[in-house]
Amino acid sequence: MTINDEILALANQLANNGKKPTVALIKGKLTKTVPLPTIISTLKTWQHDPSFVAQPQKNEQINIEASGNSSETDPLRQILNEELAQMRHDIVELKLLIQQLLAQQK
Repeated sequence: MTINDEILALANQLANNGKKPTVALIKGKLTKTVPLPTIISTLKTWQHDPSFVAQPQKNEQINIEASGNSSETDPLRQILNEELAQMRHDIVELKLLIQQLLAQQK
């Protein structure tokens, strides 16, 4: 998850709790030190999305029904988990780009 995604998720969490997302509130909740201009620019493009509040897991497990030895599915499971994590990351980045484009049109 990118730092922009983390900022957006935190902003949504605050909004869902009835609080206005501010730079100070976001800065206090971030897991890493982030420059203020990054927080400010991300909050300027933020649009409330109540469902985007959690950071996706990097290696989410997929339940695969396999016939035969489970050791045969381990490489497949690992590949699928990596692909799923990459797709989720790409989707989050695309959502952010769409939000930025919409903000530029206003």
